[in-house]
Amino acid sequence: MSHPATLPYGSWKSPITPDLITQDTVGFLSIAWDGPDLYWLEQRPLEGGRNTVMKRTPDGSTMELTPPPFNVRTRVHEYGGAPFVVHQSHLYFSNFDDNLLYVRKGEKQFHALTSEPDLRYADAAVDASRRRLYWIREDHSQSAISAETAIVAMGLDGSNERIVASGNDFYSNPRVSPDAKQLAYLTWNHPNMPWDETQLWLADLNDDGSLSNARMVAGGPADSILQPVWSPDGVLYFLSDRSNWWNLMRWNGSSAEAVCPMEAEFGGPSWIFGRSDYDFLNGTTVLASYSQNGNRRLAKIDLETGESAPVDSRFTVFSSIHGNGSEAAFLAASPTDPLRIVQMDRNGRMEDVKVSSDLELNPNYLSIPQAIEFPTAHGKTAHGIYYRPKNPDYTAPKGEKPPLIVTVHGGPTSASTSALNLEFQYWTSRGFAVVDVNYGGSTGYGREYRERLKGNWGIVDVEDSANAVKYLVEQGEVDGNRAVIVGGSAGGYTTLASLVFSDVYRAGASYFGISELEVFTTETHKFESRYADGLIGPFPEAKQVYYDRSPINFTDQLSCPIIFLQGLEDKIVPPNQAELMVDALRKKGLPVAYFAFEGEGHGFRIAENIKRSIEAELYFYSQIFGFEPADAIEPVPIENLRP
Repeated sequence: MSHPATLPYGSWKSPITPDLITQDTVGFLSIAWDGPDLYWLEQRPLEGGRNTVMKRTPDGSTMELTPPPFNVRTRVHEYGGAPFVVHQSHLYFSNFDDNLLYVRKGEKQFHALTSEPDLRYADAAVDASRRRLYWIREDHSQSAISAETAIVAMGLDGSNERIVASGNDFYSNPRVSPDAKQLAYLTWNHPNMPWDETQLWLADLNDDGSLSNARMVAGGPADSILQPVWSPDGVLYFLSDRSNWWNLMRWNGSSAEAVCPMEAEFGGPSWIFGRSDYDFLNGTTVLASYSQNGNRRLAKIDLETGESAPVDSRFTVFSSIHGNGSEAAFLAASPTDPLRIVQMDRNGRMEDVKVSSDLELNPNYLSIPQAIEFPTAHGKTAHGIYYRPKNPDYTAPKGEKPPLIVTVHGGPTSASTSALNLEFQYWTSRGFAVVDVNYGGSTGYGREYRERLKGNWGIVDVEDSANAVKYLVEQGEVDGNRAVIVGGSAGGYTTLASLVFSDVYRAGASYFGISELEVFTTETHKFESRYADGLIGPFPEAKQVYYDRSPINFTDQLSCPIIFLQGLEDKIVPPNQAELMVDALRKKGLPVAYFAFEGEGHGFRIAENIKRSIEAELYFYSQIFGFEPADAIEPVPIENLRP
């Protein structure tokens, strides 16, 4: 057995390569049942990020239902989600390229149901008795920024489309009761986001598809309602955070009552349509996933007693839970298991339906994450997930501490998990430490923790990220003089704000990050157009605050290099956000690199671009910190870089 070679951190050779990260890897976005048949949406980076619907029958056979050129995806709210529904083996779906709805009735039998590309559809429900579909529709025919959102009804053949609910800024989760007499749905209005304040409505379904007797049954000020689901016997269940935690509730006909009160989060932020963190195994049992103390668990909840029983599993992350009355399917992952579709029978036995990657990784190269809680500003604590460097083939020179990559999740109302992240392992197996910060404002720790960011975006997230570095330095884990910060979207904003408003970092990487808050607020899409009201303040009343929090206005305080990576078709954070910052660094004479990718929107989906961005980031750090990467990497043009 050979002894580990001694090489500086960052220069270790690793089997976890960019090709490995994207090779034979697919993403799973949603799950659905149609009787005993299981359907899911599969994202394929090697096909340019195309999404396709797959079907698995009880005998285990699998087939693709939407071959090229179809790309099953919707841009409602820009983030999309829930772009298809299945009824009696017929697949109804939104096609990304033209925004039209299609139905697949048999092999190669596709028919367009709609004809207007300015109308976008998502999150459908089926009224089987009246042969009708209900969709969330977003109308862009008059304005992209002020698109009109409504619930529409149409026949299964697309006929007689009509608006049945409108007047609120946003709608989601239309759900038909088992007896087809009622429709449940959610609404919310500016400036709220769905995790701030939503309303749960019930309306009677009429024979012509219209609604009547609509009444709000839950929600309101400081109450976020999520994921309404009808039980098999016609009781309406949902999640509410009025107790500080998103807990399971039910409507008893006159009031909402808690089913299983816990200091735990049974839900998460509704960035996309169709999120499902619980569903019915049968008439008396719910299978649910929840977060507690930074860990995700799976449990069965007895609806009669309100008691929960843990489901034994090696997995630590669960999502998209769906049952069909006798079994369940969900997405699952762990620190060593890539994302997969898991099917569970009535006895709790689990089997893998499909794994996102069939690559066999040597676990000796995988860094197992550790949940950390660390002190931060104002006597509070914050949370993160820490990964130590790990590679059995190498050791660092005596006395050297590893460089630290601080990663900041997007949202900012979102959260990082412990699921296997090959990009993190790419870094740790090369000798970097990584801390994934769940700063104040992140979900999974209750509403109070989530609301720390209210009015404080660009402050709390920056403080918590910096204090994560301080904590790890004090613990003797990392080299504080080689800390970098990286994030995408809102995480890119925190990255840029951290580089401007603190002196903790020696470099940074911004993936489609926000640099000018006023431009972002006035140019972004409808769903997020008032998001900053709660995070910063109402605009234009708080115009000065927007100015004071925008990194672009304080580049004189920058003193370290930054690499920018941007999709040219990004409608959420347009390219000018990166370009403004790049120009400022050029003028200041600081090292800067800029990669603009054709064909990419908000988040990279094309395998070639994913690989190039990862390698570019490593090359950038190697030039800044003076180490030699083990991999042969195409050089990155870095302006203002001095020998």
